[in-house]
Amino acid sequence: MKAIAVQRYGGPEVLELMDLPEPRLGPDVVLVRVRYAGVNPADWKIREGYVDDWFESHFPMVMGCDLSGVVERTGLGVTEFAPGDEVVGYVRADHMQRGTYGELVAAPVRTLAHRPRSLGAREAAGLPAAGLTAYQALRRHLGTGPGDVLLVHAAAGGVGSLAVQIGRALGARVIGTASERNHDFLRSLGAEPVTYGPGLADRVRSLVPEGVDAVLDLMGGETLAGSPTLLRPGGRLASVSGDVSGLGGRYVFVRPDPVDLADLVAMAGRGEVRVHVSAEFPLAEAARAHELVQTGHVRGKVILSVGMA
Repeated sequence: MKAIAVQRYGGPEVLELMDLPEPRLGPDVVLVRVRYAGVNPADWKIREGYVDDWFESHFPMVMGCDLSGVVERTGLGVTEFAPGDEVVGYVRADHMQRGTYGELVAAPVRTLAHRPRSLGAREAAGLPAAGLTAYQALRRHLGTGPGDVLLVHAAAGGVGSLAVQIGRALGARVIGTASERNHDFLRSLGAEPVTYGPGLADRVRSLVPEGVDAVLDLMGGETLAGSPTLLRPGGRLASVSGDVSGLGGRYVFVRPDPVDLADLVAMAGRGEVRVHVSAEFPLAEAARAHELVQTGHVRGKVILSVGMA
C-alpha cells in the first residue's frame, strides 16, 4: 500500500511516499480503506521528535491519527462494524508507527465511529483529534453547560472553531479570541470575537465585567498566564499547553474514547458542529500540508485526499 512515512525525525522534507506492507488485522481490529486523513499540529511535532520522550517510536513511521474511510475487512471478534461501513476514526496507539496517512489502516474498534450520511467524508476526516480535544476539554475538564460564559483562546483554529460550536451546543455563551481577519468567521460559528494582543483583558471585561465562567486556552504563553485574571470567582481553566496546575487549571490531553467519538460524530451529523476545511492536498503532497499547518495560522482544518473520493 501507499503511505506517507518518515524514517527519521526532521522537517517536512523527511516525509516520504512509500510502499509498505498491508497492516495486520487483529481479532478486535478493523481494516479501513482511507478516503481522507486529517492533518493536525501534533503531526509535525511528532515528525520532528518532540514527543519522543512520551511515546515509543518505530521507523518507518506512518504519520497521522485522523481518518474517514470505508471498512474493508474486520477481525474475527468484531461485531460493531461490517465491510462497506463508512467510518470516522481517531486512530492513536500508545506507540508511534502505524498512522492514518495511508491507503489502508488497521484501526481497533475503540478508535472508530460510524459516519452518518449527513456528514461528508471530507469534513469527517478533520473532526476526530481536534473535535475530541475540544469535546473532552469542555465536557470533562471544564464541565461546560447552559448559562456558562466560555472564553476560547485561538478560536478560529482547528480545535478552537470546534470548541466554539460544541460550547454553543452545550448551552454556553462563547467569546473567542482571534485576529481581526477571522472575526466574521467566529461570528458565523456563534461566537463573540475579541482581538488578540495588548488590552485583551479589558476587551473581555467590557463584554463580561464579572469575568467568564471558563477558559479554554489553546495558545499558551502570555495568553495562558493572563487567563486566571479573566475568570469570575470559582471559574475554571483548561489548557493544551502542559502542566497548568500552578495556575489552578487542568491539562487537556485527548484520549481515544468510543463513546465520546460517537457523541461528537452525532453532533456533527445533526449539524450542531461543522468542520471548516481550509485546504486539501493529495497524499503525495503531505509535506506542503505540514508546512501550512506549521505556520500556526490555519483557519479550521487541513486534510489529505487519499483515495476513493
